[in-house]
Amino acid sequence: MLSRPTGPPAAQPPSAGLLPPEEFRHWYGRWEPLDPTSIAAFMEGFDRPWWIIGGWSIEVVTGVCRPHEDMDISILSGDAEAFRLFLGDRWTPWNVDEGWFRPFDDRFTEVRPDSQLWVRRDAGSPWVLDVPFTPETDGRWTSKRHLQHTEHLDDVTWIAPDGLRYSRPEVTLMFKAAQAREKDRQDARAALPLLDARARRWLKGAVARFAPDHEWVRSL
Repeated sequence: MLSRPTGPPAAQPPSAGLLPPEEFRHWYGRWEPLDPTSIAAFMEGFDRPWWIIGGWSIEVVTGVCRPHEDMDISILSGDAEAFRLFLGDRWTPWNVDEGWFRPFDDRFTEVRPDSQLWVRRDAGSPWVLDVPFTPETDGRWTSKRHLQHTEHLDDVTWIAPDGLRYSRPEVTLMFKAAQAREKDRQDARAALPLLDARARRWLKGAVARFAPDHEWVRSL
């Protein structure tokens, strides 16, 4: 009899790269992502910290609109199980981790702190939510890019006029600094001129920790 696997998945070879949209939908299904209005209703009753990241956290600051392929929120990795229980039987979350893609249910409850979840109602339904975990150190936000970099959550997020918590733009840009996608360059062009001196210092210092030769380290 085969033993049931336990623990988070072992590291896998790197993927072959991003799939074209048509091929992605063929293998994984379509996305119909939530937006900041509907995510508030979706998350109502979840009693752990959560915040909007990615492109929406730039748009709320800049007012510059662009299409969004998904809705990204983050939670502390230690709250993963609480989130799974919150979803209950209404939704089916899948753990996405370095080439692994498996259900996040009572059979597979252990996940890596730097992995993420995709959420949909069932196999015939579209994906609605992407939840990259944020590693934590004694309850503090911890950068995936440099694990020695920790902050109080209130220092890297803010409450917008819509009442929702968002990643600060400089924090979102830190993660986008390593990306070469056009949407990331577009977000940087919109947000960088709006950063105040404190935010620019934070972004420069954060990027210098993991990419000391990045152009922003020289220019900010």
